[in-house]
Amino acid sequence: MTLITVASGRAQLAAEATGHGGAVLMIHAGVTDRTSWDSLVARLGDGFRTVRFDARGYGETAYETEDGWSPVADALAVLDACEPGAAVVIGCSMGGRTALDLTLAHPDRVSALVLIAPAVSGAPAPVLAPRVAELDQLIDAADADGDVDEVNRLEAIVWLDGPERPGRASHTAREHFLAMNGVALRAADPGEQSEPGDAWTRLGDIAVPTLVIVGDLDLEHIRRYALHVAASIPNSTFLELRDVAHLPHLEAHDGALDAVAGFLAAR
Repeated sequence: MTLITVASGRAQLAAEATGHGGAVLMIHAGVTDRTSWDSLVARLGDGFRTVRFDARGYGETAYETEDGWSPVADALAVLDACEPGAAVVIGCSMGGRTALDLTLAHPDRVSALVLIAPAVSGAPAPVLAPRVAELDQLIDAADADGDVDEVNRLEAIVWLDGPERPGRASHTAREHFLAMNGVALRAADPGEQSEPGDAWTRLGDIAVPTLVIVGDLDLEHIRRYALHVAASIPNSTFLELRDVAHLPHLEAHDGALDAVAGFLAAR
């Protein structure tokens, strides 16, 4: 493993690269950090050069507040530092949105996509299911009270367990989630991002092979987004996993790890 720091604007992005072979860039969700990919990196072994980094506001990345910064520019800076050509890009949730926007902005740098419960720039605003709306109100109340630990606990139910299955995930996965998200919840504001993309209406322009994964316990609107993405990208495969929610790789879900490894091996 090689630890590196990549400059991008007013940020020093904490990144690491492992293994040899074809490059794979991993972009984490908005409630985790680069260590959420540990199980997938271990599953892939040394046959790929895996590159992962902490986004601004997460993990070990240092940054100053900067309006107009771009998640795509940050991801591209990491890719430039580690791989001069094209890479497979894997993104989860927020990282999936960045992966899609990166692919549309720089199609020559992406050879394939893996999207796990992806957010999508330009997507319609979600209508929350009653249980999710209830949890969202509890999170807002805890945030207003300054109770970061309670916010973290509730967000673990939403994003790790799945809103209908509180307490489902393992102790190991929960402790890892709480540690990562605890840092993010206490982080300084990185500033306003640049104007978001509009991947929702441009998914048909993506030509690379794409694997879309979602858990059956994830939020309903995220499952709908995943289905729309898979139906709209011409060369895509859709996989719904059972008994897992938003972060199957964090839970070392065998179905997710095997599917990604098989997809990469076929490239």
